[in-house]
Amino acid sequence: MKKNKANKNTSGNIAQNKKARHDYFLEDKFEAGLELQGWEIKSIRAGKVNITDAYIIIQNAEAYLVGCRISPLNQASTHVVAAPERARKLLLKKREIDRLMGARDRQGYSIVATSMYWKKCWVKLEIHLAKGKHAHDKRDTLKDKDWQRQKERMMKHSV
Repeated sequence: MKKNKANKNTSGNIAQNKKARHDYFLEDKFEAGLELQGWEIKSIRAGKVNITDAYIIIQNAEAYLVGCRISPLNQASTHVVAAPERARKLLLKKREIDRLMGARDRQGYSIVATSMYWKKCWVKLEIHLAKGKHAHDKRDTLKDKDWQRQKERMMKHSV
């Protein structure tokens, strides 16, 4: 007998950080695994995750995701203490961590989380090396987007 999968996330995407695309120039992209607990996986399957304010810190040659909120389910077991905003270890290769540390320290980059998604049965996190945008850069980006929309409208109406 099949179970009802109406509330399951059918696409691979779990959460996106659209704010990062607005606030940063995104450059190099990395894919990292996450070290999660059982209750966190259940909450992620239910869609109770927010990575809007998430960023990555590197301590002792290990990368951690900070600012990601995974809200515990009401049905979660009572013997486990759920910490919704704990630092979660990222699973990256040593070479990738060294590259991230070098760019952060020498070139002034930030490391931000942009997307969380399923890859087979594992939760993956897409992270980017990013440079912060100034206010005028954000305005220029908005102007370009607006102009692209207007061009598409004009092309649509002219055909």
